[in-house]
Amino acid sequence: MSEDALVELLKESDKRMVQSLESLTRELATIRTGRANPSILDRVRVEYYGEKVPVNQVGTISAAEARLLLISVWDKEMVKPVVDAITSSDLGLNPNSDGNIIRVPLPQLTTERRKELAKQVSRKAEEAKVGVRNTRRETIEKLRSMQRSGTISEDDLSRYQEQVQKITDAHIKQTEAAEAAKADEVLAG
Repeated sequence: MSEDALVELLKESDKRMVQSLESLTRELATIRTGRANPSILDRVRVEYYGEKVPVNQVGTISAAEARLLLISVWDKEMVKPVVDAITSSDLGLNPNSDGNIIRVPLPQLTTERRKELAKQVSRKAEEAKVGVRNTRRETIEKLRSMQRSGTISEDDLSRYQEQVQKITDAHIKQTEAAEAAKADEVLAG
């Protein structure tokens, strides 16, 4: 097997690990902190012409103040469905509307709720780490299979396993850093 194919295998592994980290970043953005952040509504879906779409596809969401989101829907008939979707979500928010603009005040988080959210952050980070480790395991299995079939030598196997481990360690470290930053943000009162 050519050196290029092995390098390509490592690049593909790195790419998949990066995708796990990017997914974690998107998930963490939807976890509520004490501050208004439009991305907390990313998971809220609303019925729009027969399809469930994210709220940000039916209007503009902005953080007007530290604890207030404003939603300006483009189609005024969507105001009530958006309010209903946010109310029925698991975010614990109580939006209100004047007919044109939807105001979503973010209540102060209790200490207990902050701890629950911190646990949620940890769970999501662990899921990302599992994704990274699964990629490592699959890559090492491919390398071992190559070694068994005589495509690469035992020395090459050892060298590439080390490289896969270094890539894995770097991504685990980034995941832990993202987890720590979000947990600090959630717990800061």
